[in-house]
Amino acid sequence: MFVRNHTGLHQLGRVAEELLAHFPDAEVFAFYGNMGAGKTTLIQEICKALHSDDRVTSPTFAIVNQYFTDSGTAIYHFDFYRLKNLEEAYDLGYEDYFYSGAYCLIEWPEKVEPLLPDNHVKVTLEEESQGWRVITAVNNFSGFENT
Repeated sequence: MFVRNHTGLHQLGRVAEELLAHFPDAEVFAFYGNMGAGKTTLIQEICKALHSDDRVTSPTFAIVNQYFTDSGTAIYHFDFYRLKNLEEAYDLGYEDYFYSGAYCLIEWPEKVEPLLPDNHVKVTLEEESQGWRVITAVNNFSGFENT
């Protein structure tokens, strides 16, 4: 389990690097949190940590954005907030993304939980007072370093 207490938005760059180091074999990260909790900001920092210079924005209407690292590796960023049902995820071809071997960073994974790979990392951002957050990350796949 990964836990960072009393975290401000200005610290998310360091948190992104720590998350990637803590789960070195993970490719699919599911981000849970209320609107405004910092999910997109943390994903921006993860993309930076993965050496992407692309402009990272929430794909609220596009559902998925594709970014590239400086070595040409793809990163997929999903926002399933506007999905009405699982059929829309099937129509999107979610399997092609989730099982591609590329990083998949998912906002509003609650909408597609039955479709998430078993080895995904669940990242939760909980807001505290005065803009601070508690960030936890867990997975249940024994092949990952998650202690």
